[in-house]
Amino acid sequence: MARIKIAIAGVGNCASSLIQGIEYYKSLGKDAEKVALGLMHFDLGGYRPGDIEVVAAFDIDLRKVNKPLKEALFAKPNCTRVFFPQLPDFPVKVSMGEIHDGISPHMADYPDDRRFIASDAKACDVAKVLADSGAEILVNYLPVGSEKAVRYYAEECLKAGVSFVNCIPVFIASDEAWIKRFEEKGIPIIGDDVKSQIGATIIHRMLTKLFMDRGIKMDHTYQLNVGGNTDFLNMLNYSRLKSKKISKTAAVTSQISHDVADEDVHIGPSDFVPWLNDNKVCFIRMEGHGFGNIPMNLELRLSVEDSPNSGGVVIDAIRCCKIARDRGIGGLLISPSSYFMKHPFRQFPDEEARVMVEEFIAAKREK
Repeated sequence: MARIKIAIAGVGNCASSLIQGIEYYKSLGKDAEKVALGLMHFDLGGYRPGDIEVVAAFDIDLRKVNKPLKEALFAKPNCTRVFFPQLPDFPVKVSMGEIHDGISPHMADYPDDRRFIASDAKACDVAKVLADSGAEILVNYLPVGSEKAVRYYAEECLKAGVSFVNCIPVFIASDEAWIKRFEEKGIPIIGDDVKSQIGATIIHRMLTKLFMDRGIKMDHTYQLNVGGNTDFLNMLNYSRLKSKKISKTAAVTSQISHDVADEDVHIGPSDFVPWLNDNKVCFIRMEGHGFGNIPMNLELRLSVEDSPNSGGVVIDAIRCCKIARDRGIGGLLISPSSYFMKHPFRQFPDEEARVMVEEFIAAKREK
């Protein structure tokens, strides 16, 4: 199969985990399929994780811009677990992107090893870098709340004919106007806001669906998340949380089949705990009434390494985007978006979305 050439916007923890994972699965060699754990699909439409090649990267941090990609992936403020340090010397240097709203002002109040430090380098022409590198897909890992910056990169993808996999909660692939523009250009797009492999959102959704299927009326629920990576630090600025809370809340409430008041559902990031680093701890509580109107409640605590937890999902999203390009399919990819993302254009139950994705991969479903 051909290589899948990708660019990455935001060389943070998620990018580090994704690229470490690509190289890890590639290193397993010809017997990889027999021993490869941790993926929903080892082979997806004929493409394996090792077929993904990073050809361009963009960031705005002084410690990453104009640095070799390998060096930038492990530079501060990245703090994710290094599970495959034997990365090759990629022939890619990190280009300076436009800052726009990519840095929250409150970041200046924290030590250098925790926050972004803006480079004074001149911003590159992103569309030109994408075109010159041969990138087919841009994976967006910008910080939560980067509304203007994400729209800028989406525009640059439209100029360059590059697909957009939007992993953060800025609504591009769930916005009709943006969908129409990618459709008109014949460019596949997947988004918005990636679900983790086994994360707070997918578990909360599945438990909510279980409550509904088993006849439990949901009265109240919360999901509280704490972590120590830069994403949680960034989200201490609550003005940047609006889209994130909408995305996470809609992912869960879309599974509730009866009316529930807004004040009875609280879902979102809660605090920054520095020593947790890239570990994320989630607390879920669900209260309801069952047979005979008898009350019940459920509490769950989940602890995961945050950035690797989404890597396998993004690898699948990239490969779905590539097979759409191979087939000449443009616009919103409904099935992959619904299964891989928290805030797709249309929500489906996860088991239904999974079947849709398998049909898409097998070319039994166009999108």
